[in-house]
Amino acid sequence: MRILKLTAKTEAELLKLRETRDREANRAASRIVSDVQRRGDRALEDWTRKLDGTDVSGSRLWISNQEMRAAKGRVDRQFLRAVEHAARNVRKVAEQQLPRNWNLNVESGVSIRQVVRPLESIGCYIPGGRFALLSTLVMTAVPAQVAGVPRILVVCPHPNDALLAAADLLGVTEFARIGGAQAIAAMAYGTRKIAAVEKICGPGNRFVTAAKQIVSADCAIDMPAGPTEAVVLANGGKPGWIAADLLAQGEHAPDAGSYLVTSSSAFARKVRREVMEQLKELPRTNPAHGSIEKTGAILLAHSLVHACEFLNRFAPEHLSLPSDGENLLIRIRSSGTIFLGPLSAQPFGDYLSGSNHVLPTGGWARRRGGLSAADFVKCISVQKIRAAGFHSLCDDTERLAKAEDLVAHARAVEVRR
Repeated sequence: MRILKLTAKTEAELLKLRETRDREANRAASRIVSDVQRRGDRALEDWTRKLDGTDVSGSRLWISNQEMRAAKGRVDRQFLRAVEHAARNVRKVAEQQLPRNWNLNVESGVSIRQVVRPLESIGCYIPGGRFALLSTLVMTAVPAQVAGVPRILVVCPHPNDALLAAADLLGVTEFARIGGAQAIAAMAYGTRKIAAVEKICGPGNRFVTAAKQIVSADCAIDMPAGPTEAVVLANGGKPGWIAADLLAQGEHAPDAGSYLVTSSSAFARKVRREVMEQLKELPRTNPAHGSIEKTGAILLAHSLVHACEFLNRFAPEHLSLPSDGENLLIRIRSSGTIFLGPLSAQPFGDYLSGSNHVLPTGGWARRRGGLSAADFVKCISVQKIRAAGFHSLCDDTERLAKAEDLVAHARAVEVRR
């Protein structure tokens, strides 16, 4: 794992790497999305066969309730209890996140209400490259259920028994065996077999992320949630624990980025030694295990203040503050999620703590936070003007309308006098 001085040049290269990946993925995803939009199910079948090696023609597209129930019978009971534990915690957090109805008397005779209504349909994208991420099903479907979304479509290119069992446990009824940019296009625009959804959520590789951004002009998306990013900010702590967190997030995919940011060169060397030692113990059957040597780095900052300034510009998906966390937290303005303290291992957030693991990547944490129940509802304002409010508002409303030369606006008030 490289140790690099955190200079302006280093930062620019890290930020440019994100942009280059996006441009490359954009070209490929755009071609697939356009084809599915034009040819519908035929394009969906062709691309799925070509990219995933799966035949989804005819009835093979859909996973039946019987198939999900059968998978549930094949998995370990303790595994099902773990899924229930995760769903329970995610549900508790989602219930706190859900916007509420409220009623406010702005002034005499003027009241504004907020009513909260769920989206009618959402699509949950579950990554299924080497492993089907059943935890993503929990993170997307459960908040949508808490929000009251009536139609939840789940897609995954290679669902395994664990994912199918989790889907049955959560009450999923619509599950398609597709993935990639072609699945994003099908959910956004619909085909004869797949009804379009109002919003697409869930992480994916850079091609999925690019496809989500392409369709976002026509279908709402949660956020660009692409290749995983993990950052640890520390000058001290247990090097072995920090190395384990960096390797854990780095095993998601070969293009995942894992970084230690520190101002201590001695600590940087300790963590690097630990990373290299632990790396030897990981199975090389997962190609991502060896990629941290290329996509990860230890960044040596001038000071922790300098490091925090960089992190606010970089806006990582995951950020760990294992030591002196509360003091550093004050300086952090942009991150998808933050883990405070040495025992807050990043995998807890991936599975069981209740905080959502669908998080903004590629710098989007400067603009929004992670997925929440609020992403699955609409907040509608309801206005009621009574006589006292009418007389209080009418004169100034007419003045403002005429100042904008919107005469009909002013007249709509005048005729009510």
